[in-house]
Amino acid sequence: MNAPGEPGDRPEPLEDVVAREEIRDLALHYARALERRDPDAMADLFVPDASVGAAGSGPEAVRELTRAALEASPVIVLLVANHLVEVTSAHEAAGEVWSHGFAQTQDEGFVEQLIRYEDTYRRHDGRWLFVHRRHRLWFGTSGPSPFEQPTADWPTRQSGVGDLPFDHTGFVEWYRTHGPEPPEP
Repeated sequence: MNAPGEPGDRPEPLEDVVAREEIRDLALHYARALERRDPDAMADLFVPDASVGAAGSGPEAVRELTRAALEASPVIVLLVANHLVEVTSAHEAAGEVWSHGFAQTQDEGFVEQLIRYEDTYRRHDGRWLFVHRRHRLWFGTSGPSPFEQPTADWPTRQSGVGDLPFDHTGFVEWYRTHGPEPPEP
């Protein structure tokens, strides 16, 4: 048996396809963990020894970095696209994925970003996980917040704040301070 990463360690074609799908799901789970404000779900997406820069390494560092992002932004939504994955062995892969991000921040107001993540992945305990994500910003803009308008009351009115953000405690607290009168639950 070859060591992980050696040339003879290439997955069979069907295993390669399964690996790519599992890896692509990681980016979707990453986006969902941010949108649902779940640091534990985020930590579960990384290998136990993952390094996340100044925050350190390991699951608690991932949680802390996620908590800081969530504290700074009552709303974060990432749309994931153009995910390319190269499975280099049965246990290692690399990829890049584009993300269109929307965030209501405490300091900059409403921010829209176009991001390319450069990722490395490793199969750990039977699951594909992130080893590292590099956030590469193509651009970011800030401007008037679409959340500082009345509720849409869809389908009566198409524009305005929809009902979905009101499922998030962080948003509700922010909206009470920055938006018009919140709707009755």
